[in-house]
Amino acid sequence: MSEANATDSKELAPDGAEQLRLLQQAQQHAQSGRFDEMRASLEQLTCDSALSLDTLLSKGALLASFGFLSDARLAYELAMQLEPNDMRANINVANVLRDGCNHQAARNIYIDLVRALPNLPVVRRNALTSVEYDPSMSDQERLEFVKSWGQWAIARTGGVLPRPPLIPLVDRPLRIGYVSADFCQHTVGLFLKDILDEHKRNSRKRVQIFAYSAGNVTDWVTQQIRASAEFRDVSNLDDPQLAQRIKEDAIDVLVDLSGHTAGSRLTVFALRPAPVQLSWLGYFASTGLDYMDAVLLDKWHAPCDKQEQFVEPIIHLPRGRLCYQPVPWAPSEVSPPPFLKNGFITFGCFNNTAKLNEKVFEVWGEILAGVDQSRLVLKWRTFNDKSFCEQVTGWFTARGIAADRIELRGPSFHKDLLKEYADVDICLDPFPFTGGLTSCEALWMGVPVI
Repeated sequence: MSEANATDSKELAPDGAEQLRLLQQAQQHAQSGRFDEMRASLEQLTCDSALSLDTLLSKGALLASFGFLSDARLAYELAMQLEPNDMRANINVANVLRDGCNHQAARNIYIDLVRALPNLPVVRRNALTSVEYDPSMSDQERLEFVKSWGQWAIARTGGVLPRPPLIPLVDRPLRIGYVSADFCQHTVGLFLKDILDEHKRNSRKRVQIFAYSAGNVTDWVTQQIRASAEFRDVSNLDDPQLAQRIKEDAIDVLVDLSGHTAGSRLTVFALRPAPVQLSWLGYFASTGLDYMDAVLLDKWHAPCDKQEQFVEPIIHLPRGRLCYQPVPWAPSEVSPPPFLKNGFITFGCFNNTAKLNEKVFEVWGEILAGVDQSRLVLKWRTFNDKSFCEQVTGWFTARGIAADRIELRGPSFHKDLLKEYADVDICLDPFPFTGGLTSCEALWMGVPVI
């Protein structure tokens, strides 16, 4: 703690302006990778009883976003004590449990929240996403769960709506609209940007592209997408207003890129603003909405016998549903397999830990047991949390795998993360929620994925 703050931070709770300053200071430290300084700034918010609800929620969100699950949960639980009827803290506790691989507990909270707040889209969205991570859910249970969302979404618009009329393609381009909160350096933005650029360079006379941005992040990916499409900032529009904007743009084909992930505007599709509506890219499961005319997948993500798991007809793209290009700062050369210098195989997984579960650990434990002297490197921001690291290590030691064969790495800047693939011989893909961009990056860096 700095001398300037030593006198008052323990004896008096910071006022609103000081709380905000400390939160902003902590955010700046975190974004620069200075996590000790981040936590020191947050430690100055010590008189919890005097903190506002919003300050506690912001503190928890900052801690959670950089992987400090235990401290984040403590902040949220304090918020719940302060305002028991405010459900935001409950939602965030469920998110923390999910990120910490406690899927059953997370699902139980989400289900209770849906009962308490049946018409809050973010609650239903989080509940739906949680079941995709949960290995205890059957395919049929997932389908019924998402179908109930589709029925709810249609009912809240007043009932079933007719398909808008198709306008003949006479002397005009096909007008395609993409809807997402992730037109930025996010999995969706990174996959999409070069596709839109290709439309602009080679298909401009045949196709006109619109990007409806529901997010608040602007970066180099956003700028590239802006240059390739009619860009619409719709972050401040509600569903009817956004639907009206889409109608005014006379969109022929409207594509949802989010499914039920964060920032989704899928409820707009229940207003049926375009004659043809598709799901693609940002979600690999059914949306549950009968108004979706198709979901664009491929034979690897959805073999032909998987149609029964979807409300939408599956269109199998012949060369895959993803179009990957490396980021500009990706290493220009592939490193030799580390086995050559180590003399043992190093497995790895750099996926979100919400995708991990006991069944995954069981399979990976069997792999490690079957490959003599092999190691496993796991990397994600949640390995900033000491308690979570101990929990994950414990799952392996309980299966007879020595702790020194498990290496848990916290977050790093993307450029440095890509270099760390040089430490891995073979990447292991989690299940049932598998890798997307992470798998593509591993393959680009010369590391096979199984």
